[in-house]
Amino acid sequence: MTCCLVVPSPCLAEDERNLERGKRLYEKYCLACHGLKGRGDGAVQFDPPVADLTSNEVLLKPDSRLLKSIHEGRSSTAMDAWKAKLSEEAIRDVLAYVLTFPR
Repeated sequence: MTCCLVVPSPCLAEDERNLERGKRLYEKYCLACHGLKGRGDGAVQFDPPVADLTSNEVLLKPDSRLLKSIHEGRSSTAMDAWKAKLSEEAIRDVLAYVLTFPR
């Protein structure tokens, strides 16, 4: 008799779906300011400039701080709070997508 232990693992398709959802949301809400690859070179420019999401200044922040910036916005910048439009899960999906950008 053979016994098999089945351990649930994260579903790759679910992870891919979340990245795809993050990409769609980024393109809808973030692209105009942050640009195609998050470098802050979008069609809409601000003073102070939009954050370069691929910079060390951003990437060295813990995910919790980045999630809070998306959720709550950033004072004295053009970064709006997205908590009214995006769920916590959607915000995590956007951040997961942003973290795939080339450095």
